[in-house]
Amino acid sequence: MTTAPGPDVPPHRLPRRTITSYAIGSVATGGFGTLPGLVLAYYLTDTLGVAAGLAGLVVTVPKLWDVVIDPFIGARSDTSAARHGSRRSFLLTGALTLPLLFAAVFATPRALEGTSAAVWVVLAFVAAATSFSVFQVPYIALPAEIAPDYASRTRLLAPRIAVLALAILAFGAGGPLVRDAAGGGRAGYAVMGLVGGLTIGLGMLATWSGAPRRAEVASAKPVRTHAQARGEALRLGLAALREIPAFRLLLAAFLLQALATGAMLAGAQYVATYTLGDENAVTFLFVALVAPALLVMPVGTRLARRFGKKRSFIGASLLFSVAALSLVPMRWAPGGWVYASVALAGVAYAGMQLYPLAMLPDVIAVDARERGEDRAGVLGGVWTAGETAGLALGPTLVLGTLAVTGFASKTVDETVTQPGSALTGISLAFSLLPAALALLSLVPLSRYPLSADVVDHTTLLEAHP
Repeated sequence: MTTAPGPDVPPHRLPRRTITSYAIGSVATGGFGTLPGLVLAYYLTDTLGVAAGLAGLVVTVPKLWDVVIDPFIGARSDTSAARHGSRRSFLLTGALTLPLLFAAVFATPRALEGTSAAVWVVLAFVAAATSFSVFQVPYIALPAEIAPDYASRTRLLAPRIAVLALAILAFGAGGPLVRDAAGGGRAGYAVMGLVGGLTIGLGMLATWSGAPRRAEVASAKPVRTHAQARGEALRLGLAALREIPAFRLLLAAFLLQALATGAMLAGAQYVATYTLGDENAVTFLFVALVAPALLVMPVGTRLARRFGKKRSFIGASLLFSVAALSLVPMRWAPGGWVYASVALAGVAYAGMQLYPLAMLPDVIAVDARERGEDRAGVLGGVWTAGETAGLALGPTLVLGTLAVTGFASKTVDETVTQPGSALTGISLAFSLLPAALALLSLVPLSRYPLSADVVDHTTLLEAHP
């Protein structure tokens, strides 16, 4: 009788070039997720004069569009993988189209402000989000095809999360610095958008250049694509959610945590300006959040091997909740201690990124082996849609809180005094809101069924029937 390996089995050795090129793709993920999440809401309300309620709609619509387009892109990438053994053409298309579209989001013409400026931003953001999805959806699907077992997927994903943390740090801390160095205001945001778009595009190109010409699909038997028809993408995505409980539960947990991190991203600039009293403090908040994640990433990998991904994920989620709750008093007692609490959240954030992204390829591989169908692109599309929707709705929740608590929007040349209710709303949106969402994510996560024994036992049974 063959015994399935546990979480302490050494990972399958992957080529260093494969690990490196895949990790560099997180420059795009980190940049596109971080910079708009951090400054777009603030850009709308404090530079373009867009009311908080309308600004919430602007940051939400492009992500709702992702929910529609991502499963379609995933289905088409599955078809490409089945026919050509590669998803490289999608990676290249995203890399070539994203930079200028991303720059356009922050290049609102000077004649536009208020509602007209909001229309410009939402159209540019929809186009940029589509371009990003063309890259991101097949990128998410790749680990199940290039890493053959439970442990090697953690080995593949750990460097990617480290690069992601660096990208978040670079874009989150560097973006506002570029904006301010370029003079701030509309011109500063335009320069920031252009530099950010070009950097994201270069990261995408690096991943495309190193992606396998033909993927080594991690399955013991050939798989067939289920995504041949053009109009079936959304149906296939919904079917995957219905048919794969492990995927549904993991996605629900990750979506709730994307809401939590999206809320913290969107609230950081408001906290810096209105709670800490210094617009530039957002850079230090980002350093406090991301630098610890870089330091603890090797520890996170070892924890996953010793305790399993699920238990480690639960631990990281609990730690994040505690750290976020500790920030509640900052409304009444702001000070340097805020950075310590944010750093503790950063330690937890590393695990909240690493573990679910290392668990997703397990779900994809088990599904492919059980059904004899490759749905990696479809699952990647649904996953990306959920992630981007969560990261968008997080800022929506923050802007909704600001609207309800009486936040006053302004253009770059105006000065306003915020009411005490708005200042309270800013603090709670950065602390209590993400803590509650992270705690809620433990409900689906506790029911996630796949362990190392389940994942690799499937592999061994097929290899040795």
